[in-house]
Amino acid sequence: MNRSVYSLVLSDDVVEAVDRLAYQQNTSRSALINQILAEAVSFVTPEMRMREIFSQVEALMDGMDAFQVNTQPSDAILSIKSPLRYKYKPTLRYAVELYRAPRPAIGELRVSARTQSQGLLESLTGFYQLWIQLETHYIGSRFPGGRIPCQVQEGRYCRQFFLPRGEIGSEELARAITDYIRMFDHLLKVYFNHLDDCQAARAAVEQEYRSYLSRERTVL
Repeated sequence: MNRSVYSLVLSDDVVEAVDRLAYQQNTSRSALINQILAEAVSFVTPEMRMREIFSQVEALMDGMDAFQVNTQPSDAILSIKSPLRYKYKPTLRYAVELYRAPRPAIGELRVSARTQSQGLLESLTGFYQLWIQLETHYIGSRFPGGRIPCQVQEGRYCRQFFLPRGEIGSEELARAITDYIRMFDHLLKVYFNHLDDCQAARAAVEQEYRSYLSRERTVL
C-alpha cells in the first residue's frame, strides 16, 4: 500500500488528543490518524489485518501452558516464549513477523534461545536440520525449486511463510500460524527427550510430523 504526504487542517485540541492516544498506543501521530480514518470508512489496512491475525493467534494460544505471548510494540511482530526442559531452564523465543506487502511470502518465523551453552546450541541446530529435511521431503515440492525458504545459524532458525493456495481469511491464517508454531515447539521437545538416541529422535519426530500434515488444512 503506497503512502503519500497530504496537507490537512486540524484543530489543535484534536491533534493534542491524537498525540496522547498515539503515545499510549506506542505509535506515531500519522499512523494513528491513518488507522482512525481507515476505520471510519471501513477500510482494512495491512496494519489492521496484522493486528487481527495476531489477536486471533493470541486467543488460540490462550490456555496453552507451553506458551507465553508477549505484548509487542510493533503491529508486524508477535513475540512468544516457551520453556525448554534442559540444563539451566532456557527459554525458546518465537518471533512471528507479517509483511505489509505479502507477495509472495506473507511473513516469517524466527526461533532462538538466549544461551551460551554450546551443547544446547548444537542440539538446537541438529533439530533445525532435521526439521528442514522433513519439510523438504514432505512439502518441498510446494516451494520454488523444491527448497524450503529457511535459514539456520548457530542456535537460530528462520522460516518464511507462503500460502499454499489463494487468499485465505485472517482466522484460517492465524490458525495455520498457531498450529505450525505449536507443532514445531512440540517436536523440538520430543527431539530433546531423545537426545541420547538420534535414531529414536528422528523416528519419533517424523511420525508426529506426518500426523500433523495429515490433519492440517493449511500448511504454510
